Amino acid sequence: MGAFYVVYSWTRNLFGSSHIAADGIPEQAFNNAERLIRLERFIGLYHEESVQDWFLNWDWFIRFWNVYYGTAHFVVTLGVFWILFFKRPGVFPQWRNTLAITTALGIVGFSLFPVMPPRLLDAQCPDPVRGGYGGVCIESPLRDKGADGLVGTEDDGTFGFVDTLPEYGAALWTFDSDTMKSISNQYAAMPSMHIGWASWCAFAMWPLLRRRWTKIAMLLYPAATLFCIVVTGNHYWIDGVGGQLVLGAGALVGWGVHRWNQNRLDRKHEAQFATT
Repeated sequence: MGAFYVVYSWTRNLFGSSHIAADGIPEQAFNNAERLIRLERFIGLYHEESVQDWFLNWDWFIRFWNVYYGTAHFVVTLGVFWILFFKRPGVFPQWRNTLAITTALGIVGFSLFPVMPPRLLDAQCPDPVRGGYGGVCIESPLRDKGADGLVGTEDDGTFGFVDTLPEYGAALWTFDSDTMKSISNQYAAMPSMHIGWASWCAFAMWPLLRRRWTKIAMLLYPAATLFCIVVTGNHYWIDGVGGQLVLGAGALVGWGVHRWNQNRLDRKHEAQFATT
């Protein structure tokens, strides 16, 4: 975990919000966000702002998802990790490998393709005095098609997303705090590790669940997480697809590494047995 944090910090300082915000306007992260928006529009599924807008009048509802976003991602994953360690020791190594490699691939994604999340598209640009990580100072033709990004709607010159954490609160943390600014990469949106880790939890726990309602609840966890990252403005839904893809790759490599290690240990034990 310490090694992963060191690597994550290095990528954040070299490619992420700490580096970009300190050096100037975050055009790369903003342009990559535009690429994702155009892709979603091309396939007809750019509706994140509309989904968020449906629920903004329910303050308590948004506050709940703010708390969920900042807690479940870590608490549930850590809980499942230890359940596997104690309850499924025979398969724990491949699931551990999967989680580690998935996270490593996510860090690579953050480095190669930094993405400004929806909540920052209309937020204040980096300023040495006032701070900020947004892209409001960057011109974009996508701002000129209405608050929800659709042609034919009332144009207010914005993307229309709301940064729910400072607007609604209720979370145990805030991106505006000095601590979070120093340890977080605010352009680490693609792939979404919230979705990658949530799906990892569901798949790993499935064989342990006996009752139907527990299986349904476990499968709904990634779906609820997808809704959370969209309604809070922290991700585009396609970031979740990226999270699933790196999880698949992580599982493929992680299970392969486990099989290789088991074969190595078997050969070692056979050699020891032969000499005795």
